[in-house]
Amino acid sequence: MDLRLPGLRGPRRPRRIVSAVAAVVVLAGAGTWTAVASDDDTPAVHRADRVMAVDGVRLDTSYFTSGADGRRPAVLLGHGFGGTKDDVRQQAEDLARDGYAVLTWSARGFGKSTGKIGLNDPKGEVADVSKLIDWLARQPQVQLDKTGDPRVGVAGASYGGAISLLAAGYDDRVDAIAPAITYWNLADALFPDGVLKKLWAGIFFNTGGGSAHFEPALAAMYDRVAESGTPDTAARELLEERSPSAVADRIKVPTLLLQGQTDSLFTLAQSDAAEKAIRANGAPVDVDWIAGGHDGGDLEGARVQARVRGWFDRYLKDDKAADTGPAFRVTRTGGVDSTDGAAQLRGASADSYPGLENGERSFPLTGRREQQSFTNPPGASPPAVSALPGLGGGGLSQLSSLGVGVSLDFPGQYAAFDSAPVTGDLRVTGSPTVTVHVKSTSGTAVLFAKVYDVSGSGGGSGGQVLPSQLVTPVRVEGAKAGKDVTITLPAIDHKVEEGHRLRLVLASTDLGYASPMAPATYTVSLKGDLSVPTAPAVTTAAAPLPSWVWWLPLTGAAIALALLLTSRRRTAGPAPDPALAEVPLQITDLSKKYANGDRYSVRDLSFRVEKGQVLGLLGPNGAGKTTTLRMLMGLIGPDGGEIRVFGHAIRPGAPVLSRVGSFVEGAGFLPHLSGRENLELYWQATGRPAGDAHLAEALEIAGLGDALARAVRTYSQGMRQRLAIAQAMLGLPDLLILDEPTNGLDPPQIREMREVMIRYAAAGRTVIVSSHLLSEVEQSCTHLVVMDRGKLVQAGPVAEIVGSGDTLLVGTAAPVEEPVVEKIAALPGVASAVPADGGLLVRLAADGSAQRLVAELVRLDVPVQAVGPHRRLEDAFLTLIGGSA
Repeated sequence: MDLRLPGLRGPRRPRRIVSAVAAVVVLAGAGTWTAVASDDDTPAVHRADRVMAVDGVRLDTSYFTSGADGRRPAVLLGHGFGGTKDDVRQQAEDLARDGYAVLTWSARGFGKSTGKIGLNDPKGEVADVSKLIDWLARQPQVQLDKTGDPRVGVAGASYGGAISLLAAGYDDRVDAIAPAITYWNLADALFPDGVLKKLWAGIFFNTGGGSAHFEPALAAMYDRVAESGTPDTAARELLEERSPSAVADRIKVPTLLLQGQTDSLFTLAQSDAAEKAIRANGAPVDVDWIAGGHDGGDLEGARVQARVRGWFDRYLKDDKAADTGPAFRVTRTGGVDSTDGAAQLRGASADSYPGLENGERSFPLTGRREQQSFTNPPGASPPAVSALPGLGGGGLSQLSSLGVGVSLDFPGQYAAFDSAPVTGDLRVTGSPTVTVHVKSTSGTAVLFAKVYDVSGSGGGSGGQVLPSQLVTPVRVEGAKAGKDVTITLPAIDHKVEEGHRLRLVLASTDLGYASPMAPATYTVSLKGDLSVPTAPAVTTAAAPLPSWVWWLPLTGAAIALALLLTSRRRTAGPAPDPALAEVPLQITDLSKKYANGDRYSVRDLSFRVEKGQVLGLLGPNGAGKTTTLRMLMGLIGPDGGEIRVFGHAIRPGAPVLSRVGSFVEGAGFLPHLSGRENLELYWQATGRPAGDAHLAEALEIAGLGDALARAVRTYSQGMRQRLAIAQAMLGLPDLLILDEPTNGLDPPQIREMREVMIRYAAAGRTVIVSSHLLSEVEQSCTHLVVMDRGKLVQAGPVAEIVGSGDTLLVGTAAPVEEPVVEKIAALPGVASAVPADGGLLVRLAADGSAQRLVAELVRLDVPVQAVGPHRRLEDAFLTLIGGSA
């Protein structure tokens, strides 16, 4: 496991850990500057590498500047645990080009820096930062607030994020900070509620090179706690004194807190505690929940760095016009981008941070019995499976975000309580809470609480998804006589679809945590409803109305008129092909090279589309999709080859284009007119008879209902999109072409658009859709055409391109020995298992499940690094284009 995470790019406080005159000795590299080339006309960045002697250790540093002479604010960039200064080099160069003097360094015990790892010891790593600030104060490029006091900000992720918080608490010269995916209280992070987070703790210490590389007190603490399985008071105190929470009352600088949603190491509760403490000190604080975290996902590097830069521009450069973003922002996902296979992200925001308990809704829960008993098995084995720390981008949190339920609770080792089906969509934003009564046959009970999103009906675990794979450990002392316990469940941002249920599960074991080894029986009962925060003030910003909404649709009318006029010209062209009279589209050897272009946009493209098909046109940016569609609609002419629609060759103004409807670059609507009036106006502009419009049929397929009588200015983005599709369907064209019809839509609207396309093709017509949402293409299309660099890569039915859906790809850290492969192949629910590059391909039998497979792999000590569906459409797409996206 590699904990190296990328770094990210006012007022005074009363204390500094060292004086400004403390000496920093430069041992090597002084004055050795290296020019860093840029890809455009921006100024070159100069880098100086130095090894500095600080309090008996050597710190490997790099100093970045750019542009003209003169003083500017400085930024210190810290790296993630297990990493080095090189991990933040790119961001340092970017900040230097933006007008900052940037200093990076490898922390004690990492890279070329010497010393023992102190987990941000105030007398070690934190003191080092103050010495580096001393050095910055002596540089001629750095702006000073006063002698020895540079204008300086600190940023970093994970380990580097914590050092930024600590630096602000210990050194009153720090002016602004931007910590990301980090901890506020390290003891709470590794010992939540007195339960050892054993897998993460082990990864943490092993990533540092083992106990020998840590300060002796830390090494002894870890060895003691790992052996006993129970953190003691001394262990908590040791970690707490190295945590930002220890100096909570001293952090009084503008703070941008960026925390990860897929993060079982440092949860959203850590940034919540930081926000409350720093805001209480009177400092400005903004909070941003990003999509990724230590368990994988998208860390949103470009967006986050832009926001950090804006934060520093405002509070270091005093640029009051700088955009620092909303007070609270959360990233929400929807769909997959075909260019890189990443989840598409969309932000929601609020004018103030809502906290983790805001806008609560109560959900009564019922169980199989009002009071449920279950066991903690001897040795706490087999353990339930939630998160598997270390899987990174292929982790279980990624599968759960795709709606794949991979958590596993063993029968007899948990209690479950369900809500009634949810009416209307529910967005959970924050930490649900519930009060339960707990009894144990032993003096202490350790429970693992989680809330599942359950689809379908009936009991069992089918269709249940654990959001972000997060659980809350709960230690209950004095449980023998029974005790009421209020449980705060993991903070999440998760949408529960209408008709789904919420399931509260209290389990006796979890793979990531240490459980009591002695057997015991726990009995739990509910003492109240499940309280779910909804944060109603947090809203997803409506997509801005494009400018064409406010224009008269003159452009569309002009194009329609031009097509009408040119259609009357008797221009000679190829004769119709009777053999293709019933074929909606055949493209043969199509090529197009734009003037002054250095390559073909489309080259020798051939494929055929039949009636009743919904064909998905896929390809990365620059693949030639839009050029192909423009040629298909007669807007531009090809350089070679031909396009035939129902046997007729396509050229500008070809009469057969009346059988083609298209939605490519948005329709223009008059905002003050109703939806129906807009469509009638558009049809009149085509010059075709009103009886040919088939308005009622098009509107029925689009499903706009009573909204047709309302002014378009009152429409949501989804309604405007459906109205545009209805416009394309006027006349019920036999061939309908849609380019990115789901742009700007939320998941329910996307689902509606999918149904529109399927309904339209069901009548024997044909739909061609170009989209980046591969999950939607997989569900709505019957056939695919995949393009890359202007050429056809593959065409055929979706099922053939995607392949079997019952196969999982299991990535492993090391090759699996043949005897183990044979054991896996013989497992119940497994049809076959074969070695593959980087792991195994496991085909599940009809009664197999991903949950059972993961549990068995853990039991067999298979070094799992990733588990995921094999040959989903995004997998197939990325394989076909060979990473060219």
